[in-house]
Amino acid sequence: MQLGLVGLGKMGGNMRERIRRAGHTVIGYDRDPEVSDVASLAELVEKLEGPRVVWVMVPAGAPTQSTVDELKELLSEGDVVVDGGNSRWTDDEKHAAELAERGIGFVDCGVSGGVWGLQNGYALMYGGDKENVAKVQPVFDALKPEGDFGSVHAGKVGAGHFAKMVHNGIEYAMMQAYAEGWELLEAVDSVTDVREVFRSWQEGTVIRSWLLDLAVKALDDDEHLDRLRGFAADSGEGRWTVEAAIDNAVPLPAITASLFARFSSRQDDSPQMKMIAALRNQFGGHAVESKSEH
Repeated sequence: MQLGLVGLGKMGGNMRERIRRAGHTVIGYDRDPEVSDVASLAELVEKLEGPRVVWVMVPAGAPTQSTVDELKELLSEGDVVVDGGNSRWTDDEKHAAELAERGIGFVDCGVSGGVWGLQNGYALMYGGDKENVAKVQPVFDALKPEGDFGSVHAGKVGAGHFAKMVHNGIEYAMMQAYAEGWELLEAVDSVTDVREVFRSWQEGTVIRSWLLDLAVKALDDDEHLDRLRGFAADSGEGRWTVEAAIDNAVPLPAITASLFARFSSRQDDSPQMKMIAALRNQFGGHAVESKSEH
């Protein structure tokens, strides 16, 4: 099939390549002309045959809203817009209603895979009407990992981003647990090789995971994380998860505590936050701050 892809950054650029490798045609647009296939959104839409599918991979909030607004004027009845960014699920409901005024479908899709997605595939959580999802299905199949798992039609519009939000909240808590354990091991004199303790956990233990593998990789690069400053940003989805928990009276003590721990990293050079920063860089290519910058 043909796909228009808006936003060719770290995620979008690799997604374009993976979809093309599956044999589909992708016309990409980005504000950076060096990576863009076309000069404008209008040209992108013009080059697609109907019914068109346009996948948006731009930052949440105003950039996504302005892109949806422009596509609403450019697309036709029966076309579909997919928001694959990290939008809040309540924005999805708004965008679906706005596009429906012109008969344009909307699917929201939470995407997980970071900088490793091109090689390993992307975990996909999507929401929307069955007929709109069906128009995008060949792209979902191209992006997902090999095998039976890795993608899910989570429910109605907003369900995809809500599921991805909860996924990221769990991710916060898991990273925090690894970071706390690492700091405690580093603090005692009796444990002389913390990195190898972490490495030993990669086989046969109940806490083995991809995040643990990435922690070991980070420690191989910088055994005591001396080059990192203990600062870790929060992407917004951790906050949204806690807010949703409050709205639905669901207790989330571990996820909430992990969010607050990131706030503490902005006050002190926290050893735990060095590990959080290292993990975020390993799986998502997120920026890290070195001590030399401060």
